[in-house]
Amino acid sequence: MKIGFCFAGQGAQAVGMGKDFYDTYSSVKALYDNFTEIKELCFEDKEGVLNQTAYAQKAMLLTSYAIASVLKENGIEPEYACGLSLGEYSALAFANVWSIEDAIKIITKRGNIMQNALPLGTTKMAAIIGLDREVILNTIKDVNGVCEIANYNCPGQIVITGQTDAVDEACTKLLAAGARRALPLNVSGAFHSSLLNDASVELRAELDKYTPNKPAYKIVYNVSGKEMNENLNDILQQQICHSVYFEDSIRYMIAQGVDTFVEIGPGATLSSFIKKTSKDVAVYNVSSVEGLNACIEALKK
Repeated sequence: MKIGFCFAGQGAQAVGMGKDFYDTYSSVKALYDNFTEIKELCFEDKEGVLNQTAYAQKAMLLTSYAIASVLKENGIEPEYACGLSLGEYSALAFANVWSIEDAIKIITKRGNIMQNALPLGTTKMAAIIGLDREVILNTIKDVNGVCEIANYNCPGQIVITGQTDAVDEACTKLLAAGARRALPLNVSGAFHSSLLNDASVELRAELDKYTPNKPAYKIVYNVSGKEMNENLNDILQQQICHSVYFEDSIRYMIAQGVDTFVEIGPGATLSSFIKKTSKDVAVYNVSSVEGLNACIEALKK
């Protein structure tokens, strides 16, 4: 058995996430108690801000890190790790590239940069269901304005990103080209597009304040869908304004012999992507203590 951990991305956040781990594991309680503002955000969200990018990213990272740490406590560690966009930072934090304190500082800055990068209403993202990537690429290259692919999630689900009018035009053309659905996403801007080039420079200035450690696990990166030896800060600067190759990352890990995937963090979105990418691998979702116990029982066999 060869294990890959996959860390959830922004959008999976939900009030109450991590609370059952907090109540069950003293190590998780100590972790959340060290970040009281984020603890309140995750468990209660009294201000109603959890779905805003500036808050969601740090809440998701801390929760995912906590869950992965409990898996490690129980003797389950990956050979490979990846994450979807924000989830890549969770994977890197778990792999001890930065301390959790530094990872929270970095992701807090990233969340603020992304939330404020583009004027509200001028850009958007949409999920395109039921078309191959080649058809989408060929169709969007002819629209007026900036429209690019943000996420290669799994076969039949690709997210486009860009200026509002360009994405709307692309959705109309993609539906005409055979897409089953074109679903606008509830996000604050055109993430993973060239429109965030300036934001990437601002993020790089923050990243360069920290010296990353060598990852404790093999990391498969969003920008290529494979392992990379380049400077980590170069990779992460590129990631914020570049397509996320999640499907390619899963296929790469399978090619390296990974036969067991564990999704870490709230929700089950990545599990569905992995199952649509391959029917030949085992997939476990750990977003609750119940899911954790089921995963431990299955893997310890």
